[in-house]
Amino acid sequence: MLFRIAVLVILPSFFLTFCSNRQDWNQFRGPEGDMSIAAVNLPEEWGRDKNVGWVSDLDGTGFSSPVVVGDKVFITSAFPEKANPVPERPMGPPPQGAGGPQPGGQAGAPQSMPGQGVPQPVQGPPAPEVRDTSYMNEIYRWELICFDLASGKENWRKVAYHGAPKAAKNPNSTYACETPVTDGKRIIAYFGMNGLFCYDLEGKLLWQKDLGVYYTQKGWGTGSSPVIYNGVVFIQFDNEDNSSLIALDSETGNEKWRIARDEKTTYSTPYIWKNKVRTELITCGKTARSYDPESGKLLWELNAGGEQVVPSPTGNEELLFLGNAGGRDIKSVLFAVKAGTEGEVKWKTEESGLGNPSPLLYKGLLYIIGSRGEISVLDPSDGSLKYQKRISGIASCWASPWAVNDKIYFIDEKGTTRVFKAGNTFEQTGENSLDGTRFWASVAVTSDSYIFRAGDKLYRVK
Repeated sequence: MLFRIAVLVILPSFFLTFCSNRQDWNQFRGPEGDMSIAAVNLPEEWGRDKNVGWVSDLDGTGFSSPVVVGDKVFITSAFPEKANPVPERPMGPPPQGAGGPQPGGQAGAPQSMPGQGVPQPVQGPPAPEVRDTSYMNEIYRWELICFDLASGKENWRKVAYHGAPKAAKNPNSTYACETPVTDGKRIIAYFGMNGLFCYDLEGKLLWQKDLGVYYTQKGWGTGSSPVIYNGVVFIQFDNEDNSSLIALDSETGNEKWRIARDEKTTYSTPYIWKNKVRTELITCGKTARSYDPESGKLLWELNAGGEQVVPSPTGNEELLFLGNAGGRDIKSVLFAVKAGTEGEVKWKTEESGLGNPSPLLYKGLLYIIGSRGEISVLDPSDGSLKYQKRISGIASCWASPWAVNDKIYFIDEKGTTRVFKAGNTFEQTGENSLDGTRFWASVAVTSDSYIFRAGDKLYRVK
């Protein structure tokens, strides 16, 4: 009788915990780091006055994605108290794939083609880079903000750091590009060179770390988000001077190991690849690498080609899919790496159109959304192309695509989400729009809703 009573007491608690954990969207691209979504009770249509549960105005700046823990939504933000004016014609955003403004270029600048009567510039040695230090005169607040999932009301905000930035950023970017991560008890906000800060779910600071200050590519700043696995937080801390991969205990912040990397600035987020042989920690760069997450031991490496290190990998038990975005004169390259090998490549292609958004693997097909919304669908077993499609009117795409109920979704920076059927042939089924500026963040997902973040608004679509 006592046993039956104990079971009756324990089971409800177990199921409540189980349901709560299933709802948690604990890091960039979700619990598995690949935009895999178990929930099925999600809206298919939404708009300014349709299926919007709530909308909250945001007063800071940030491109980090939301995370969800139980009944709480978290975002990071950087609030400029004293900021330098943005140049009238700023350079393009941090690394972008083919088809859009490119690093060092100007958004919307005309491109001349040889043979059109336009004088071509005389090529000479590149001018030495002049490192901008004007950011040292700026003042910002770096914040972690908690919202109530049910109402959208702000529960609390904590200022993690206040003062001058420790490193520069691209004029088109923000100082809060990295998505926070949580183990369900603690929320860890990462602000690149400006520090790592761990809070409990009520906003009490538990620990903080300074990982160092180094120069990044053209002074554009950082963007790789931390990931969590088995109570360990992994940070791909790549820069121009002293790159490393760092593993920290999520409870204490103690460093478990740090591995030096022969790599320059990257923006890709690491991926935990659970394949049929072992679990591997995958990092992208000009050289893609696999590490043992327990020890940091290098397992294999692969020359990844491409141009800009932005998209993150995805995989299944058999294959890992990774690559870099392209550039003006360099095509993106997509690889499939065999599980349990020393980086053996099963196939590679330069025809996928891989750009800033990360690839999506769903029900036996690999979906690639280019930086301008170009759609490519591939057979993941051999890399063969099922089809490619371009939809007119799409703005730049940075956020990762997702799949629910046999439909593929992707959002452009203007807040329009296109929907098309999963499968070997293209059929668009919907188009949903939200108001806001720069939807660069990837969506977060609960058991019955989406959390979208724009530069100036946070939405719950339900």
